[in-house]
Amino acid sequence: MTEGRILVVEDEHIVAMGIKKMLKSLGYQVMGIASSGEDAISKAESTFPDLVLMDIMLKGNIDGIEAAREIIKRFDLPVVYLSAYSDSKLLERAKQTGPFGYIVKPFEEKDLHSSIEMALQRHAVEKKKQEKKS
Repeated sequence: MTEGRILVVEDEHIVAMGIKKMLKSLGYQVMGIASSGEDAISKAESTFPDLVLMDIMLKGNIDGIEAAREIIKRFDLPVVYLSAYSDSKLLERAKQTGPFGYIVKPFEEKDLHSSIEMALQRHAVEKKKQEKKS
């Protein structure tokens, strides 16, 4: 496992607790749970996660895609989307943010694990490439 500090962004409390339990059983550290886009941006800034698991449909003025866009721009964190929705318009909007993954709910622990590991690895490789260019 590369690193493992994860911020969970999910507005349904029961779902968020289930994800938290899965992450802990996989050995990851849950840095916090945010239930709105605004809360996600704030917690990303204060908890310094290695990765953000982002639900797309959130309560509040900012949906998960807009929150992810801001988090990626400001903090250069990898985002993996979690969504029960997989329609083409939503997928197209999500793709424009350059996510490191997209998991359709409901999902299994092994799917979550492999997506997180791939995202962390890809982000680490991209950071090394950027450092070499500097």
